[in-house]
Amino acid sequence: MRRFVLGVLVGLIAGAALVFLYLGGVPRAAQTPGVPIRPPDASGLPPGTAQIVLRQDFFNDVIGHILTDMNAPSFPLGMAENRNANSDSKAFGLAQNQQPCDSRITILPEGSGVKTAINFANNNISAPLAFSGNYNSPFGCLQFTGWAQANFELRFDAAQQAVFGRITVETVNLDGVNPLISGFMTPLVQTSLNNRVNPIQIIKGSQIAVDLPIKASGGSLVATVKDVRAEVKDNALNLYVIYDFSAKPAQGG
Repeated sequence: MRRFVLGVLVGLIAGAALVFLYLGGVPRAAQTPGVPIRPPDASGLPPGTAQIVLRQDFFNDVIGHILTDMNAPSFPLGMAENRNANSDSKAFGLAQNQQPCDSRITILPEGSGVKTAINFANNNISAPLAFSGNYNSPFGCLQFTGWAQANFELRFDAAQQAVFGRITVETVNLDGVNPLISGFMTPLVQTSLNNRVNPIQIIKGSQIAVDLPIKASGGSLVATVKDVRAEVKDNALNLYVIYDFSAKPAQGG
């Protein structure tokens, strides 16, 4: 049982950090598996429910170390093709004579007046994301900084016995970008963040599975996850895993 609990915790820690810092390589499926995870019913939780409590400060400490002690998370911006800068770049306030313009966005520890972090409030999970990036536009290399406000939804897929996450960037704020450029850059950043990150598997089925041998009984106690509920309160994520237990006879009599 200790091994099972450790597996769940490791999955949650790694998954929660990667939710906002995932290094997407190619666009992923827009549809996230499973159904949204609901809060517990007013009538309470049924027997066979395991509760895991993870505090906001814990998540942010993990994210802080990833952002400051490791390479900055970065991924491609949109479907932009590499282009050569031309003489029109100066008229659009675009950067010239810079490093190679590879059309990427990079998550920063902080910038544009915000700090990248996870916030638990009003039964919601949200995150401001500070970033910098460049875009190889038809007019040259556009370099930009800014921040985005993102919300995060937890989903449970019974078929895979797994918990997934879906990030939704609601607003993008670019610093000092020409309004003419901002008109197409803002939706490009927003769409790229949403499409390249989702869906994200937070907990695998093997991490929440129960198959506990009971030698004295000559069999095993097994359980499938019937449902998962979650609530955010007191600056912590409370995750409730509801199991359906059964007995499995030992193989070979």
